[in-house]
Amino acid sequence: MLVLPATAAFAADPAPPEPLQLQAAINSVWVMLAAILVIFMQAGFALLEAGSTRMKNAGHVAGKTILTFGLCAIAFWAFGFGLAFGDGNEFFGTTGFFVTGLEEQAKAAFSSLALSDVPISIKFLFQLAFAGVSLAIAWGGFAERGKLPVYFIFGVLYTVLIYPIVAHWVWGGGWLAKIGMQDFAGSTVVHLQGATAALVATILLKPRIGKFNKDGTPNLIPGHNQVLSVLGVIILWIGWFGFNPGSTLSAMNDGFFGYIALTTNMATAAGAVAALVVSWMYFGKADIPSMLNGVLAALVAITASCAFVETWAAIVIGAAAAIITFFTAQWFEKAGLDDPIFAFSVHGIAGVVGTLATGFFATPELAAKVGVGGPGLFYGGGFHQLGVQALGLAGAFVFVFVLSFIILGLLKVTIGLRVTEEEEIIGLDLSEHGTYGYPEQMKKLQDQSNVSA
Repeated sequence: MLVLPATAAFAADPAPPEPLQLQAAINSVWVMLAAILVIFMQAGFALLEAGSTRMKNAGHVAGKTILTFGLCAIAFWAFGFGLAFGDGNEFFGTTGFFVTGLEEQAKAAFSSLALSDVPISIKFLFQLAFAGVSLAIAWGGFAERGKLPVYFIFGVLYTVLIYPIVAHWVWGGGWLAKIGMQDFAGSTVVHLQGATAALVATILLKPRIGKFNKDGTPNLIPGHNQVLSVLGVIILWIGWFGFNPGSTLSAMNDGFFGYIALTTNMATAAGAVAALVVSWMYFGKADIPSMLNGVLAALVAITASCAFVETWAAIVIGAAAAIITFFTAQWFEKAGLDDPIFAFSVHGIAGVVGTLATGFFATPELAAKVGVGGPGLFYGGGFHQLGVQALGLAGAFVFVFVLSFIILGLLKVTIGLRVTEEEEIIGLDLSEHGTYGYPEQMKKLQDQSNVSA
């Protein structure tokens, strides 16, 4: 019997990886994990929106999340990723369509992403997750009254013609990148874009039946399950640790992703507390939906500034975004806008607050570390960075509003945006899908209604 020495048994083991290979592997795993966290935010949106709408629409609201992310994935793979990050001009990319996942295409088409050693396939998945979040925000303006075919058409056009253009301006080497706009993870690119599209939909669709009285005063239409909404927000809070820290595209950067996670969490905590307190003062009761909106508003606001500001400033930004969002939500409703999940207030107004915040609070050290823009007003930078941030906001808002208005306006005069009055009354679960999300509960309500009649 031949017995080999112990050392000989391991002679064929592969050599340990080179430092650069190890670094690339760690970074790749980190960004892949971040992508998974951001994609999982779709579950948070499904629960939040379903819980915040009525029972007769719950299945539809949750189910369209799957549909629209599928549409987004295909459209972003074919055209959106190339338009956003492909080499081109200052306004849109012209290369990198139909992503192959091969590094040869990455080297030839995506110089804006060349600083990261993560494979292009993982970079694509990470950026797809962001596009999917932006589209999910846009659907808030359609809730409980939008036609299902509109989700197909506008979902594809938003992913191809709207979202990637502004993404290229800021992240793909476009004109806003060249003047130093600071939007680390997308307060403008992701959230303001989606919220602006939602605002256009809210205007064109008009209010839900029964939302406003003849004198214009609003009626409360509560969501059917506050617990689902809370769980959705918790999932979104956790998912944001992929959203913001993951945007470093690296785990091998002196733990900077951990610092970004810290600022993100502190802002969010401040937003939760501030929103609950201000709602308590305003309504006389501590309002849970307002607290949930405060959490999301703080998350949205810190998304732009998480890598540029100190922790104390993150707390200020989160609290300010929550409070401003609370009051703007009340104002928009009194002005006659029926935004069922407050998409424009939570993602639009808070996106503005967060984007402008770097113009005030960005520190010289952190701006230099990130390599984008300069210090804010409170750190000796004058009004320059604030002006850049305001210009970026204005450009993005006008572009998305006009293009969304054109697309949705054309859909309105052709196939129509809104379901019929009868379909809206019986609910989109039944009218669009033929079954209820809560069939037993809805049958009981129908039986009770028949007995009363």
